[in-house]
Amino acid sequence: MKPDDNALFLAAMGDVQPLKRCADVQWQPGRTARPQQRPDTSQLDNFLTTGFLDIVPLAQPLTFQREGVQQGVIDKLRSGKYPRQASLTLLRLTVEQCRQQLYTFICQAERDGLRNLTVIHGKGREDNAHPNIVRSYLARWLAEFDAVQAFCVAQPHHGGSGACYVALRKSDDAKLETRERHAKRSR
Repeated sequence: MKPDDNALFLAAMGDVQPLKRCADVQWQPGRTARPQQRPDTSQLDNFLTTGFLDIVPLAQPLTFQREGVQQGVIDKLRSGKYPRQASLTLLRLTVEQCRQQLYTFICQAERDGLRNLTVIHGKGREDNAHPNIVRSYLARWLAEFDAVQAFCVAQPHHGGSGACYVALRKSDDAKLETRERHAKRSR
């Protein structure tokens, strides 16, 4: 760069602010990762069911809400206002691989104290397309986790009907932290 080019560039970029760091974690095991040396016992406890499946029609959006979850929380989840803390991509995986990946992902998110997740399952053009089969299983599986409080279709910029937001319940540590924070305010 010539000195006058550098000055022009700096003048043009003078009021530009850096983007905030995104706390988004893209969790996807590598395809070239070596197999684990120790046996993986987490899959032995995988309680997610397979077998007969009621296919969710494409026109029906994925949605689930446990009893007691406030409507304001659902509205905020649906509008994508909670920061995405981790995401899982299930594209081009078999149903069994999806089942295993989802189980591991949710269990790890619980251990890490994460609350807001995104699961990308893909879009199909027909009800019997593979992405819609995965989507239908996903609706069943997510409801089987006690930790899952709610899930719904993602906003278009996060995958739209090919993804869903998942809200996990607060960990006991997070509940204690909230109680302590509110107790300090009331003093």
